Amino acid sequence: MTETARADDAGPVASGAIPGIGTLLAGLTLVAMFVPVRNGVDDPSVWAGTGLAVAAVLAFLVRRHGSREPQPLAAIAAGSSVGVVLFAGYALNQGVTTSLLSIPIVFVAFVTAGLTVGVAVADFFGIGVVGLKRRTSQTLVMTGVGLVGLILPQLLMILFAAPVYPFLETLPEIERLVATQLITQLGVVIGTAIVVVAFLRWTDRGLAFIDLRWPTLREIAWTVGGLIVLFGALFAISTLMQSTGVESADHSTTQQAESNPGLMLIMVPIAILIIGPFEEVLYRNVIQKSLYETFSRFGAVAVASVIFAAVHVLAYATNGLGAVIASLGTIFGLSIVLGVIYERTDNLLIPALVHGLYNALTFLNLYFIHA
Repeated sequence: MTETARADDAGPVASGAIPGIGTLLAGLTLVAMFVPVRNGVDDPSVWAGTGLAVAAVLAFLVRRHGSREPQPLAAIAAGSSVGVVLFAGYALNQGVTTSLLSIPIVFVAFVTAGLTVGVAVADFFGIGVVGLKRRTSQTLVMTGVGLVGLILPQLLMILFAAPVYPFLETLPEIERLVATQLITQLGVVIGTAIVVVAFLRWTDRGLAFIDLRWPTLREIAWTVGGLIVLFGALFAISTLMQSTGVESADHSTTQQAESNPGLMLIMVPIAILIIGPFEEVLYRNVIQKSLYETFSRFGAVAVASVIFAAVHVLAYATNGLGAVIASLGTIFGLSIVLGVIYERTDNLLIPALVHGLYNALTFLNLYFIHA
């Protein structure tokens, strides 16, 4: 959220409304976590998540009924809810599948706990209903922009591929895959460009909104350091997952590398020239920078990273829900690093280069593993 609550964030009902919303969401989280317990599930992560949900509910209740120390209670509610998100995600990953109307009930807790974190942070910074509504509205708008940026390139890829599909079918497999990948990336370039330009026109912004300039020595240092931190973060997250028995999902590119490792050599320049720059211009320069208007800069980094992770779900869609959540958690962590790099440099070129080089090195690694 913002570093300080703005004048129009608070209102006459701000002191009670936000804790009330938090109590409702924390209560829903508690119910969702308790259902597996009631059904006889004795998984420690479910019990731990239930206990933390109780703590969040109690913190909001005490906060709502006149506590003179709102920030410690809001911090307890936020921390407890983050814990619920982690334990619920872990339970899903380990196969806790109690369902309600075909939806895993623990997944409901995962989502509502995430929303509770946002409300608790708002309460911590003294943000009222008006401010919360404004931030929620902008988050939904930016999520929509991210979804359009995901869907439009796919539609264009289908449009471009349809006329040449009969020809592609006559090619050897590796050549067909390379041609398909090139068509896909053409869709990414044109689709992302359309979304970015349309957004700039819709919001009455010009191309000056795009933070692109030749890097300084300091920014070059951020590029090198950012790449090191990105791989360090990946190593730390992977080590933590392995030590706790968390199973992650395979990216669709990894699945392609297993059967056609040579394709990864084509992906190296694509990563540097297309994937890094075009994902970063949309998710960092457009979405994250726009979120600066209502969130603090770090708050914008966090929210943009949630959006960035969420739109990657299709890349892991062939895997189970728990494994997908684990992989999206990794994407979220890496996106935080990229977001901080952009926030510190205000130069799109730096996170684009770091992102592209990271993906390129990952593709090279896949090639040497499967070649």
